[in-house]
Amino acid sequence: MMKMTKIVATLLLTSTLVSATTLITVNGTQITQQDVDTALMNATQGRFNQVPAEKQAEFRKQVLEQLIAKELVFGDAQKTGVLNSKDFKDEFVQVQERVKKELAIQVWQKQQLDKVEVSDKELKNYYDKNKDEFNEKETVHARHILVKTEEEAKNIVKSLKSLKGEALKAKFIEEAKAKSTGPSGPKGGDLGYFAQGQMVPEFNDKVFGMKVGTVSEPVKTQFGYHVIYLEDKKAKKTLAFTEVKSFIEQRLKMEKFKVVMQDKMLELKNKATIK
Repeated sequence: MMKMTKIVATLLLTSTLVSATTLITVNGTQITQQDVDTALMNATQGRFNQVPAEKQAEFRKQVLEQLIAKELVFGDAQKTGVLNSKDFKDEFVQVQERVKKELAIQVWQKQQLDKVEVSDKELKNYYDKNKDEFNEKETVHARHILVKTEEEAKNIVKSLKSLKGEALKAKFIEEAKAKSTGPSGPKGGDLGYFAQGQMVPEFNDKVFGMKVGTVSEPVKTQFGYHVIYLEDKKAKKTLAFTEVKSFIEQRLKMEKFKVVMQDKMLELKNKATIK
């Protein structure tokens, strides 16, 4: 078991495999990356991507260990006759009834929702009356190198002074991977796109005042000293109707669906015998 645990840990910490890839096989049953991803999303209610990067590998390891344990226990249950026991059969019948009812309700609700229609005119009217909902803030795509001291930050800025364009970007990424103490370091300091107000004030004020393709002087925050590279900037804008049409359709459809369901439930109650 200890040997298997080591194999599991290695797979989890180094895996960059696609979701269908088999991570490990337990008595002939495959456990895939997709199995792990699904379990992680269920365990975190779909918020696994919000888990700090430094903890994600450990979470993946724990989930895979749990999936392995389930297969081991289920295998032993099969061997020891649990599936043929009265306790199992009685409980299984009850579970089947619960699942049958819940599944029937879900399918019924989907069928009712599918009947709801929203016209193009309704979609356009909503967009025209609620354009403020579709205003996007100014966003930037930045990278940063986080170090402990101002001297370290100044030395990094100095090493980048003579570079421009792709050479500057490539060198910045190299420096970030080698020197940044932040969780984005292994990704070349990449912070992706973010809007005004998402970063701490000192960082926010500096990055939104920079020009694309430039590097900042050291910026001090409670985390340390940052050297920032601004990769791209997008001005604030109002999203076009075509960009938000599907979103509006889902919203209006759900609003209509609530009304439909209220009427339907009243109809069903009036027809039912409820004592």
